[in-house]
Amino acid sequence: MASSPQQRWVLPAALTALTIVLVVAMVLFFTRPWDPATSTDGPPEDTATATDPADQPSDERSPTPSEPEQEEATFTIGAAGDVLPHDTPIEESRTDDGYDFTPMLAATQDWSEGVDLALCNLEVPLSLPEEEPTGYPLFGAPDQLPQNLADLGWDGCSTGTNHSLDRGEDNLAYTLDVFDDVGLGHVGTARSQEEADAPQLYQLERGGQEITVAQIGGTYGTNGLPIPDDAPWSVSLLDADTLIEQASAARDGGADLVVATLHWGVEYQSYPNEDQTELAEALAESGQVDLIIGNHPHVPQPFALLDGGPDGEGMWVAYSLGNFISNQDDKCCVPQTGTGLFMTATVVKPVEGPARVTGLEWTAMTVDRVGGQVVYPLADLLGGERPDGLELDNSTLESRMDGVQEVMAESSGADFAERTEAPEPTGDAAEVTPRS
Repeated sequence: MASSPQQRWVLPAALTALTIVLVVAMVLFFTRPWDPATSTDGPPEDTATATDPADQPSDERSPTPSEPEQEEATFTIGAAGDVLPHDTPIEESRTDDGYDFTPMLAATQDWSEGVDLALCNLEVPLSLPEEEPTGYPLFGAPDQLPQNLADLGWDGCSTGTNHSLDRGEDNLAYTLDVFDDVGLGHVGTARSQEEADAPQLYQLERGGQEITVAQIGGTYGTNGLPIPDDAPWSVSLLDADTLIEQASAARDGGADLVVATLHWGVEYQSYPNEDQTELAEALAESGQVDLIIGNHPHVPQPFALLDGGPDGEGMWVAYSLGNFISNQDDKCCVPQTGTGLFMTATVVKPVEGPARVTGLEWTAMTVDRVGGQVVYPLADLLGGERPDGLELDNSTLESRMDGVQEVMAESSGADFAERTEAPEPTGDAAEVTPRS
């Protein structure tokens, strides 16, 4: 029987409606987020829609990590005079189970801990464990000394001096081994050619920036003791071309600042000699060195800001910081050997642009040789502090300060102020990068 027109229209309409329902159901099924907690099947084959963070609700999206905001960084570098343990300081440091120099330097700890990078000058090698420590003329310090220095906040030391080979190559290498063990940086002596060529690097995080300070250095000689033929790299001898090459390589390797620690000059002479000024001027002219820290004369010498330096903005020089630990004063040598300087250099690193030293300050330190070999900030004693055991009288203290001020008045090229308050760290401690 033939169907009516109305019947013929109802069937296609029903099929069309069913088709629409099936299509909508399939779309909902395949685009819904897959829930592993309720689904008995694996995830849909095409999960791009389900896992695309852009299609997730905003409160479910993972935050995008952002770079730390950078800002101009300011930090300090500190340095002091010769760590020169004669027989008397060695004996004074003796304990029931070894040696401990920290009581001698406890009064200066605020300074070595207060700067962001503290660099000392270890004048002498260490004695081997089976050897007896001795002072002049062939020094060999107790091997507890580097740990004492680290405990006091020092980050590293120059080790290239005229006494580096007093006990031979084995002691030179052992000294660096101990430095590595306690986490101190070192420069000026080496256990291989590769190590001799490498600067000592220190890393600081300041103002959201990673800042690298490179230290290079060496000595004028070794008191006539021959450098071993099979280890010519063991002691770095001062040479302008070599230092400039090392400084340039350090900058090419990413160093933001280059510090040269130089063992030079004439003992007990309060002013730099021609060799010092010629070498300093050559380094300044190269534009590769930011700061020179000098030692060896055992007495303070002036500071200077020389023409040249990086970007032509000048290179800073502390010609000699005098003594730190020693058994010297007017009883053995000249009165100025009883004093030394703590140098505080301020460094600024803009977000865009190189790090640059912006100033040097000095702080007089003095040793109470009779009163336990203790080292004190001289201004504290002149200000009225009288620690137990102090044997220095006011007349001696005033005379020592007069001598320091007379020398520092000869500084040139900038205003080098006396600093009487220890700085505060501006961030975490520097990280020492091993040289080998």
